[in-house]
Amino acid sequence: MSSRWQRLLVEAGRFLAVGGLATLVALFLFNVLVHGLFPGLPALLGDQPIPAYVLANSVGMVISYHGSRNYAFRDRPTTHADGGLSAFVLINVVTMLLPIACLSVSRDVLGLDDPVSDNIAANVIGLVLGLGARFYLFRTYVFRRPINLNDLYLPDDGLGDLLNDGATTERSRRAPAPPRAPGAAGG
Repeated sequence: MSSRWQRLLVEAGRFLAVGGLATLVALFLFNVLVHGLFPGLPALLGDQPIPAYVLANSVGMVISYHGSRNYAFRDRPTTHADGGLSAFVLINVVTMLLPIACLSVSRDVLGLDDPVSDNIAANVIGLVLGLGARFYLFRTYVFRRPINLNDLYLPDDGLGDLLNDGATTERSRRAPAPPRAPGAAGG
């Protein structure tokens, strides 16, 4: 397996671990807010599942950002002045619409308001729909891997393998050598 695929699998595993922790926290908070902590006690937002979902997942988003920044994508420096926080929040808010839509359909169209239905709609179906979108969008827009200049300009003389610890990519083998200044040695 190539190092690129290995790196992708490691990042995906870390992303899932961070997301799993954030999801567990959001799931617990959502259920406490909508269905109560103990049977028989009134829930704080029992008749307002959408605001409860947004509140619970906002707490999960804070956990997810710090885990993504410091663990899942720690090898990817951000190109954003705020460390990618605004793009991270924007992506989360947009992708949060998927589970909210699932919860709304379950509640308002199907008339299901029990804990199992709420959790299947928002925290299973909605979570799966948003997970892939968030992973792609975070890797693409928030935690982008910088371009390795060696991949662009190393000539095909074997030196690229030494400078790049043997990880010369196909692109670096095809790329032309950088232009030399007039009168430079070897030119």
